[in-house]
Amino acid sequence: MINPKLELLTPENCQVIFIDQQPQMAFGVQSIDRQALKNNVVALAKGAKIFSIPTIITTVESESFSGYSYPELLSVFPEAPILERTSMNSWDDQKVRDALKKNGRKKVIVSGLWTEVCNNTFALSAMLEGGYEIYMVADASGGTSQAAHDYSMQRMIQAGVVPVTWQQVMLEWQRDWKNRETYDAVMELVKEHSGAYGMGVDYAYTMVHKAPQRTEHGQVLAPVAASL
Repeated sequence: MINPKLELLTPENCQVIFIDQQPQMAFGVQSIDRQALKNNVVALAKGAKIFSIPTIITTVESESFSGYSYPELLSVFPEAPILERTSMNSWDDQKVRDALKKNGRKKVIVSGLWTEVCNNTFALSAMLEGGYEIYMVADASGGTSQAAHDYSMQRMIQAGVVPVTWQQVMLEWQRDWKNRETYDAVMELVKEHSGAYGMGVDYAYTMVHKAPQRTEHGQVLAPVAASL
């Protein structure tokens, strides 16, 4: 039997779940810069939107403790239902299990807080009880310390979870630059969220391919006279 984890992630074979991407949960994160964390979470969400990946957003105790999901995340999926729960383990909630089953895809890409609690319990339970394959987005998740994040990732990997990063996932979805229907949107996402890679794309567009210089909102700027 072929190992299903050898199959590349495609827009047709996976779904995404965001677990507890909420401000109070982010306050406790010490394993990654919080602004970088939010950048990566939103980037993953935008990638899922580009490729029409079924996406679930789940929250815990929003009004009593954790606060509401990042507005930047909700703006990507403004019509997605927010699956509120009380358990630290999303798998314990019937609404979450039903949503996963409805999407009908066994490969589940996970971005959540905290790695050592909500991500860990969901991953192990979903694998054991639901037969799902879990792909944990390490740089769109965070723990209360570097050790907490790292050892939890190791525990999950030993159990069969596949560690990934958000950009790795997005480029695996794109797979081939000849897929023009998503090319432009992917390039815009890269320029906005991919740091040095995005800067390189900007440079290539303007200096190599001679695209006009533009503002963030697409306004074309007049060329600047070269100085002597």
